[in-house]
Amino acid sequence: MTSLRLPHFIIGGAPRSATTWLHALADRHPALAMAKPVTPEPKFFLVDELYERGLAFYSTTWFAGLPANRLLGEKSTNYLESSRAAERIRRDLPGVRLVFMLRNPVDRAWSNYCWSRQNGLEAESFATALALEEERDRGAEDRFRFSRPHAYFSRGCYADLLAAYLAIFPRAHILVLRSEDAVDDPAGLAVRLHGFLGVEPRPQDVDGLGMVNAIGRSEPLDAAIRRQLVARYGEPNRRLAGLLGPEFEPWPAEAAHPVLAEPSS
Repeated sequence: MTSLRLPHFIIGGAPRSATTWLHALADRHPALAMAKPVTPEPKFFLVDELYERGLAFYSTTWFAGLPANRLLGEKSTNYLESSRAAERIRRDLPGVRLVFMLRNPVDRAWSNYCWSRQNGLEAESFATALALEEERDRGAEDRFRFSRPHAYFSRGCYADLLAAYLAIFPRAHILVLRSEDAVDDPAGLAVRLHGFLGVEPRPQDVDGLGMVNAIGRSEPLDAAIRRQLVARYGEPNRRLAGLLGPEFEPWPAEAAHPVLAEPSS
């Protein structure tokens, strides 16, 4: 019987936070191979109907065609927001390494809104969409129960989302990165990722990587709404800093920052 080919590491989030860029970076390393196809994301541990098909289906669908003798990885950005996905991953892949890429939550929320609007999923103003978020998320159509196109603010409460993973995985098996470092220090980010995965550091893998799967142009976020979101995220960001400790540099309260890439889902 052919043995299952399963991931050694998972890029689990966050949406709109340069995880597609991170996927492309990992796939450049000669000792690593990422699940194919890139899109749609596997979401195996998130979507009940997929998970019920079992690990053999997971292995065959996303990993069977990858080169031999490499560490395998996958990217599903919605894993971060699912405690059920965390439990399933822990049960089926107890030794897996988890990578989370976090973006300034204000910028992430605005980017998520722009993505939903550009894809015909949002007709409200950003202010109205924020006010309606909980109501719309609860009443979302079944086809949106995992993609959650109107979950703008809640997806940036990272401390709450990471808690489910930190409670059941060894801390040494979780790496939390900032998407802003894909712009400010991409080579350093590559070295951190490769070191965490136990492969040769290759800072040169970022050369020429550039933008990957970026959304179209969008106008700047309204300054008044930015100030409101900065205030709302103050307490969640403080809890995140306390949860992760000095290894994670929190975002300046007023800063907006570009990122190199934005995931498609």
